[in-house]
Amino acid sequence: MAGRINRAEQVSAGAGAIEFEADVLVLGGGPAGAWAAVSAAARGARVVLADKGFCGTSGATAAAGTGVWYVDPDPALRDAAMASREKNGGYLQDRRWMARTLDRTYALSNQLAAWGYPYPTDADGRPQRNSLQGPEYMRLMRRRVKQAGVTILDHSPALELLIDDDGAVAGATGVRRQKDDRWVVRAGAVVIATGGCAFLSKTLGSNVLTGDGYLLGAEAGAELTSMEFSNPYAISPAFGSVTKTLFYGWATFSYEDGSVVPGAASKGGRAAIARALLQGPVYAQLDKADAATQAAMRVSQPNFFLPLDRTGIDPFTQRFAVTLRLEGTVRGTGGLRIVDDSCATTVPGLYAAGDAATRELICGGFTGGGSHNAAWAMSSGFWAGEGAADFARQRGPARDRPATQAGTVGLRRGSRAALAPAELARAVQREVFPYELNYFRDAGRLDGALARLDTLWRDASEADAAVPADALRTREAAAMLATARWMYRSALARTETRGMHRRDDYPQLDPRQRHYVTTGGLDDVWTASRPHAEAAFAEAAE
Repeated sequence: MAGRINRAEQVSAGAGAIEFEADVLVLGGGPAGAWAAVSAAARGARVVLADKGFCGTSGATAAAGTGVWYVDPDPALRDAAMASREKNGGYLQDRRWMARTLDRTYALSNQLAAWGYPYPTDADGRPQRNSLQGPEYMRLMRRRVKQAGVTILDHSPALELLIDDDGAVAGATGVRRQKDDRWVVRAGAVVIATGGCAFLSKTLGSNVLTGDGYLLGAEAGAELTSMEFSNPYAISPAFGSVTKTLFYGWATFSYEDGSVVPGAASKGGRAAIARALLQGPVYAQLDKADAATQAAMRVSQPNFFLPLDRTGIDPFTQRFAVTLRLEGTVRGTGGLRIVDDSCATTVPGLYAAGDAATRELICGGFTGGGSHNAAWAMSSGFWAGEGAADFARQRGPARDRPATQAGTVGLRRGSRAALAPAELARAVQREVFPYELNYFRDAGRLDGALARLDTLWRDASEADAAVPADALRTREAAAMLATARWMYRSALARTETRGMHRRDDYPQLDPRQRHYVTTGGLDDVWTASRPHAEAAFAEAAE
């Protein structure tokens, strides 16, 4: 992955703004964004990376450890790895994409080792490359991004994309929060790697993940897909934000009176926990872990125990209150639709990676934390960076293409008073947090929520531009609102239960609906069905 250093060129800017010219602009500095920046630079591109936080420390991965879908290239092992989640995912995966993701993840994990990542070894001295410690991983990735000559704009969230006269993406604009000014990057291609949307639910590392990239893409005309698969809830202490759920496999869940919640479990029994929480408090105790397991737990995921230790709770001998926190598309599979092997979207010059891109091709309608998600972040980031660099080379210098701003809500003059972003965010949360609306879905409840969300969007689209101090929060709230509408329209369109999408009024899987649901639009949200990859191949063969 070596390549010559090509630094982005800073060009003249208007008052109150700094401007850069680059071949590729990467939005987001988590693992997907970092891999995109490194691979684009290795292709000879001049790259700017703009991160909402500090590249290397912000986002879901940097806060904790993560598993990785790393499988040795043994045909039997690979086949078993692909088959293992197909049923849970509703058979919507694409084996070709699964195979190429396993190949790329294997290669990039080995690349991390060559760069010096300290993988542990087993008792026989064999390296164990199926997990990563987030802080060490992302520190290494920031270092590699800088060594590749990438210009990093920290604490610099994007607010809108730039579109040229041909409808291709030509850069983006945003704010530098620590400098209190604006930035403009004219670029030949843009990679959206801004993460998913967790709706400010206080899940660990996810409060920067508000669906910003979805809104940016949709304003430029991009399509989204599998947004109905966006309602995973993670178990968390009621008084903490840590949503690492592995250890709850050793837990007993009980009501306030101490009686066991029937059917409650971390895997396969989370719906029972949700129904119990609708009635009152639920408690957990990790009473099924023996002494050796307890010691191993504290070594492998120390973050899990922080909120418990701070409150003086021994989770192995004492009960503690738990809740379910919505993780949205961070652990869902919906996102911007990709249309080819380079992770291009439906808009020329716009690419998507990581949680910002759909994971439907490798996960179908179900995923969890780490594993496939981490593999997808690596692989899609790598492919998107290469694809964006190639597109920019063919397209030519961005400065030669007149461009307009694509942003909508919060950025343009309107007939109403400017939005109150915190109030709007709370209004969206009231429609997406409740289990009876989002976890257990039916047409009547979805229709009611959508009517309220559509009214919020109509009011927001007529509001005046936000003052500079409120611009970021206003755009975050608008992105959450847009995401909720795409989710629920897609949920209405899928009249069955498949993957993580549950319909109380359609509780069975319908074999006739083995297809994808595509969505898009802003004022008028639309949905359409799209054939599964195998069905599309069969139709083409006929």
